[in-house]
Amino acid sequence: MNPEFRDVETNGVKLRVAIAGQGPLVLFVHGFPESWYSWRHQLEAVSAAGFTAAAIDVRGYGGSDKPHPVEAYSMENLTADIAGVAKALQPEAPAIVVGHDWGAPLAWNSALLFPDQFRAVAGLSVPYIPPGDKPAIQVFREFFTARGMFFYQVYFQDEGPPEAELEADPAATIRRFYYAISGDAPDGTWPIDKKHGDTLLHRLPEPDMPLPWLSKEDVDYYASQFAQSGFRGPLNRYRNHERDHAFLTALEDHKIYQPSLFIGGTRDLVLKMFPGDPVEMMKPNLPGLRGAHLLEGCGHWTQQERPNEVNRLLVDWLATL
Repeated sequence: MNPEFRDVETNGVKLRVAIAGQGPLVLFVHGFPESWYSWRHQLEAVSAAGFTAAAIDVRGYGGSDKPHPVEAYSMENLTADIAGVAKALQPEAPAIVVGHDWGAPLAWNSALLFPDQFRAVAGLSVPYIPPGDKPAIQVFREFFTARGMFFYQVYFQDEGPPEAELEADPAATIRRFYYAISGDAPDGTWPIDKKHGDTLLHRLPEPDMPLPWLSKEDVDYYASQFAQSGFRGPLNRYRNHERDHAFLTALEDHKIYQPSLFIGGTRDLVLKMFPGDPVEMMKPNLPGLRGAHLLEGCGHWTQQERPNEVNRLLVDWLATL
């Protein structure tokens, strides 16, 4: 897959976008620590189905601008980026937005905040849940840190040490982190007994490569992107919990009315962070939900681990819009 790359200037930043095909716009938003490249299989399938498939490098990643301040990576700023790219690529009509991992909350909230810009929304891995009574980081500290337990988002709050750890060997970071929360890793690969004060990669094993869905060439490409961008921008997304909570709780209505879709994996550790059935939790706030699918044995990297299944579900859903 050899997409066309275009730089889009919007919201005070320049964002790199990988584009394939012609037709109605489907905009893909990646998560942590990924890039436009995590959608490589979807760009091909969705463009072949008659759409313009476009995958951004979120600000802070790859070929996009990398502002330094933490607040530059707030939900308010990033959703405005996504809406601006959609407007630039398809000014005459609203787009469809699809996100994975952190890209899923960005996609959900872009549809919520810019309903005239997005006519449908899909989230992979992370379900849509409106903000609760407390910022999520406060909940994590109360549940994990107060009990002496490691939690990655708490570790990411300190500026400097997480960047140094992840940037020391970007290829090893990708291999070890991707494997540990994938469907390939046996139960217990992610050590649930890590203590507060441990680091992200502590006790994560080196996998035998290649993985069924991740080649050495894939890892080399990701590593080249993080060698260029570093990890500060990606980590800054996690440092905006309080700011995002204040911004989103000020909204009067948290329902997303556009047609929507959710795809996750039965072995995705992210879904274990939500009490109860995450699909049932979504339904009251997604009146336009047209499908919720959990792929058996799939881990966190949904569209990379199961490209054929995800492509089929996405293309079938797009056909209904």
